[in-house]
Parts: sequence; structure tokens; C-alpha cells
Amino acid sequence: MVVRDGRFDRLLIQREDDVPQHRLGACSVGRIAAVDPALRGAFVDLGAAEPFGFLPLRKGDRVETGRKVEVEVAAEPREHKGPTLRLTGAGEGEPRLLKPAPTVAEMLATLGNGAEARTGAAAIRAALEAEEEALAPGGLFAHLGVRLAVERTRALVAVDIDHAAAAGRDGRRDKGRANRDGLMQAARMIRLKGWGGLVAVDLVGAGHDGAAMLAAARAAFGTDPEVAFGPVNRFGVLMLSLPWRITPVEERLLGPDGRPAPETRAIDAVRRLRLALAENTAAPYLTLRCPPSIAARAETLAARLGPRARVKADSTLSVGADIDEG
Repeated sequence: MVVRDGRFDRLLIQREDDVPQHRLGACSVGRIAAVDPALRGAFVDLGAAEPFGFLPLRKGDRVETGRKVEVEVAAEPREHKGPTLRLTGAGEGEPRLLKPAPTVAEMLATLGNGAEARTGAAAIRAALEAEEEALAPGGLFAHLGVRLAVERTRALVAVDIDHAAAAGRDGRRDKGRANRDGLMQAARMIRLKGWGGLVAVDLVGAGHDGAAMLAAARAAFGTDPEVAFGPVNRFGVLMLSLPWRITPVEERLLGPDGRPAPETRAIDAVRRLRLALAENTAAPYLTLRCPPSIAARAETLAARLGPRARVKADSTLSVGADIDEG
């Protein structure tokens, strides 16, 4: 997690079973498996399981089936699609990983501008809180007088900025400040969720100063040259487009039914056990009781925590997990 001004700004997730060739920044030799003129791109075999990577083709690019290329992952997989690739040169040999993606520690060092990374109990608690906020559809920022809804559809990300009561502030007269604060929080939440694509922001009020709102949006969403901004339309909606970078958080943590996936539940339970072990050093051991459906996964992970960590399958539990002191 990256925290700025007391708020979660980024949530980075890497797991051991991730395909190395699909991580953001990974460089590989790939083989052109198919060229699709309609999509203006090519599908690239990276030497890993399908889905293949997708390489957008620019005017003048010449590729043909079977050709070897060197590519870098520009965007991680999402919605059952493979990673989006960037062509870096001609390739030789069999498809394979050339350079692994940056680790979480390396990414934190870059995003944190050299700030010292914190680990241990404080980091575990922060992770649990960050995931909860990343999966939430918005929130109330009472100190700013703003209520925010941020939701993703298949077509776009919809943001609704609305007034909320705030001590000492006149919400009806202060739409400019509410919109500026709302844009800052919307941008933060979209980064936290790992979203990209088309974004539609329904601003507070009507009759906006278009230049001022565009400046506020640029300040909120940064100076990435791949971010494109549109004007505020006559309905009070600001449009912009964000590049995709990482797999969205909900796709990492939730299953097709919208509930936490079994792997997520196991990791979450063992993290809570790890937190309990760090905070309770007096107990000879702690036992994590969890449903049988996740006990095997949890036991494999808990084994790394040492002899004080134990796991027990409990058929009386269907969802959550409990920790007993030994």
C-alpha cells in the first residue's frame, strides 16, 4: 500500500501463482501467434498459458505470424483478456521471460519517492483496511462536505460527486470547492482500485467554469501523457480517459459471484493469524479455525509462520475464521 496525506492511494497485489510474463513491466521474447487487422493488433505467445498477450500495432508496424519479437507488459490481464504489450524490438529464440517485472518492494520505492517502507503488524492492518476501501463503491468525506460514488460498468467508470453536510461550510454556494475535493478523492479511489478506461464524472451543480474544472481534473489525475481530458458537457459531466495498468483489485480478490475467492479468504485468514501472532507473543501457539473449504490453503500458508501457527478445519464455520489462543 502507498499512503498519501493519511489516505490509501495505491494497492499493489502480487501472488506466487501469478504468471511472471503477465506482470506489469515484465519483458519477454514472444512469438506472433495471429495478426488481427480488424483489431489493429497481434496476439503474442509469451511462452506461458493462454490467454496470449495483445500487441497493438501502429501505422507502419510490420509483423507476420511466427515472427519473434521482444515485448514489455504495458497493462496486466483483466476481464479474461491477456496482457497488453509494447513492442521493444526484434526477438530471437523460443518464447520466454527475459526480465521479470519489478517486485512490490521496488514498486513501493518508486511510488513512495524514497520513503521507508513499513512492515509488520501496522502493515497488515493497513492492508486489511486498504482492501476494504478499494472494494467499496465510494464513501462519505464529511470533513470535505462531499459524498462520492465510484462504480465501474463494462463501458466506463461512473463517478457521482454530491454535497454532504460539513460544519462551517455552505454546500449550496461552495460547489467549486466540492468539485475540486471530489475530483481529488475520485482520482485517488480509481488509482486504489486499479481502474482505467473511460471515466464520466457527474459534477455538483450546473453552470460550471469549464477551464477551472479541467484544471482541477488535471491536478487530481496527474500529468501522465496517456490521460486524455474532455470538456464539461452541458449536462455537467466531465469526461476523461485513463490508461489501464494493473489488474483491477476486484478481479484479484473476488470470484465470479462477487464474493471473496477461496484463495483470498485463505490469505485473509492467515494474515489475521499473522497479525495475532505479532500482537500476542505470550501464547505458546495460536490456532486458526476456518471452514474446511479453505483450511488446506490456509494450512500451507500458515506453515511459513513457524510452530506457533496452527490451522484447524471447523465445519461449524461457513464463511469467517476464528483464532484461539493456545
